[in-house]
Amino acid sequence: MRAPLHLWRLLVWGRRMARHGVLRPFEDRRLPWAIRLVARIARLGARAPQTPDFAGGLAAVGAAAIKLGQALATRPDLIGVAAASDLARLQDQLPPAPFSAIEGQLNAACGGDWKRQFRSIEAEAVGAASIAQVHKGITSDGRSVAIKLLRPGIEAEVASALATFEWGAGHLETLGGEFARLRPRAVIATFRSWIEAELDLRREAANASELAEILAGEPDFVVPQVDWQRSSRRCLVIDWIDGVKLSDTAAIAALPVDRPHLAKVLVNGFLAQAIAKGFFHADMHQGNLFLIPPGNACDHARIGVIDFGIMGRINRRARLYLAEILHGLVTGNYARVAEIHFEAGYVPPHHNPAAFATALRAVGEPIRGRKARDISITDMLEGLFGITRSFDMPVQPHLLLLQKTMVMVEGVALTIDPHVNMWEVAEPYVRDWVRDEMGPEAVIADQLVLNARALAQLPRLFRQWVADNPMPGAAPPQPPLPPLPQRSPAGWSTPWLLLAAGLGAGVAVLLG
Repeated sequence: MRAPLHLWRLLVWGRRMARHGVLRPFEDRRLPWAIRLVARIARLGARAPQTPDFAGGLAAVGAAAIKLGQALATRPDLIGVAAASDLARLQDQLPPAPFSAIEGQLNAACGGDWKRQFRSIEAEAVGAASIAQVHKGITSDGRSVAIKLLRPGIEAEVASALATFEWGAGHLETLGGEFARLRPRAVIATFRSWIEAELDLRREAANASELAEILAGEPDFVVPQVDWQRSSRRCLVIDWIDGVKLSDTAAIAALPVDRPHLAKVLVNGFLAQAIAKGFFHADMHQGNLFLIPPGNACDHARIGVIDFGIMGRINRRARLYLAEILHGLVTGNYARVAEIHFEAGYVPPHHNPAAFATALRAVGEPIRGRKARDISITDMLEGLFGITRSFDMPVQPHLLLLQKTMVMVEGVALTIDPHVNMWEVAEPYVRDWVRDEMGPEAVIADQLVLNARALAQLPRLFRQWVADNPMPGAAPPQPPLPPLPQRSPAGWSTPWLLLAAGLGAGVAVLLG
């Protein structure tokens, strides 16, 4: 009965999305007729708007669809640039559950009555999303904290939705062609890992703790400290950030702060995460960023960040590839950039590297010779993204998440300081990092480390060889024996003949 259940859910969800015009793109003649037919039937009588409201449609489906929309916002290759831009609006602000509905799980998280660990907790939530909601509280030792609690029943809701998403993605991928290249099953698998991490608030606490260590060298970029003693799987307690959300543009405009400095703090904080350490906050929209005015802790404004459910991770080799690609595009070394794509496995080997280099030239030449402040890193990355389809490039989810975050950071930085240019701010940081990581000293250091690790394995390899090649014993060697005679083709029947003879003899004795 699983297939009818999944179909029924998809029908209900499709009808809700049809009212927002979300299914109109699925009526495109380039798509299989079955998909076009279902989309057209679902839209009948729905009074769908001509311009699809993707964010509104997914918000009408439920919590899991909202989180899926946020994930799809990083995949313009799969849903198109317009849809991805619209889904970027999804910041899943929903009405909170009443405090009485979550007080029971708060007591369970505190090992009894929550009043033993908190002096007070505000009953009205200060923020509510699709997965959890946040309340302000005062701990028993007098600290102001943010208390994040999962919504009641959210695990079961997400589990059922994930099962249907996976079922639908599997059927889409079997259609082949463009659906196979875009790997919808891999998209849902990545989404599953994201949302399962968000459903375990201990993992979000670990993300915040690791990010705080990474940004220790950026004192103007603040990450709240985790209260591990009061946190659990369904409850996260972190320090309260007393600031103004960057989404409150009117309040930000009224503050006398150094805007160019704050924009640089934001950009350099992101680069310290993504480029230097390869672990970055992947949901840095204005609702998750605060401007902390000057006060007792600091005599100048700072930026604080919250919500550590969606994080990105990119290994050192991929970061080196990315840095070389960006550097090669700026310097015009398109042949080398093409080689890097083939070395990294980003382009299937049956394509021609020279043809790919020409396609890269079409992206790079428009920015050649221009000043750094005139280069939009967003436009450059979107240009790179545009050639993936022509060269059958499998999607690299980690790079797409990085691209999405870079675009988001650039947009937020521009709201702080309209004159900031992300590339101009990032260029010295990336240049120094590339020099440190790819210079001759770094190459020699890497070889020394690799060789030292290889030498450290020699004792183990020697012991393993000795175990596989023991010393000969004291017994004299045995003389060689002649080979066994070849069995006749009928030899297999001899045991059965003996058994039959024995049975026959037994029967004769019994009848005797």
